[in-house]
Amino acid sequence: MDSKIVGLRSKLEIYKAGSGGGNIADCPVRDVIQGISNKWSSLLMMALAEKPYRFGELRRLVPDISQRMLTQTLHDLQRDGYVHREVFPTKPPSVEYSLTDLGRSMFGPLHQLLQWAELNHGAVRDARNAFDATES
Repeated sequence: MDSKIVGLRSKLEIYKAGSGGGNIADCPVRDVIQGISNKWSSLLMMALAEKPYRFGELRRLVPDISQRMLTQTLHDLQRDGYVHREVFPTKPPSVEYSLTDLGRSMFGPLHQLLQWAELNHGAVRDARNAFDATES
């Protein structure tokens, strides 16, 4: 695909054709965004963009995440190629997490979105409140 801007209808047709028919479940945008849009992924990516962290450090940095959810989210980010997990041969073994090259390349656009969210959070909340007031 060239660098021209392609409309949504055209992209959907391309995804449908690529998946052999009417199913767009294999849409690359949906597939990638799904992996980074959960409650904890962006926070962990933001932390790891600063420096590598050990598991316990991440757990203390994000105190309201459960150990199970931290483990699962790091596993998912590792599976998608954004995070590298390194085990050090100490007693007990220590594990350190860091961003991969792919993770660093993704963090640039994600960071812009996070900044936008911080700047516009008040406006979004106001819009929600106004909408909810008309729906009641």
